[in-house]
Amino acid sequence: MRRLDQAPNLAIATLWADALRSQGIAASVQREFLAAAAGQLPPDQCLPEIWIDDDEHLPQAEALLAELRQPPQHRWQCACGELVEGGFEQCWHCGAMMPAD
Repeated sequence: MRRLDQAPNLAIATLWADALRSQGIAASVQREFLAAAAGQLPPDQCLPEIWIDDDEHLPQAEALLAELRQPPQHRWQCACGELVEGGFEQCWHCGAMMPAD
């Protein structure tokens, strides 16, 4: 077993572990319930961790985690002329939905 990384919270840790498992990498979340000890222990010691079972999968797991940390951002031009950036799928100016690719 090898520690892959710390996650900022339990929800993100669970999503990352699920994404790794969906790619065939055996992964688990450790320190799930240690957040309750924050204050008694240093905060950085209470964050949930992602662990993988097989060291052989480390390069693939690191690459997938890097992708998950940097989700793609959409940038599209609405028919009304507004440039919409970020994760928005609807124009803030006119309310039109993002066109399908």
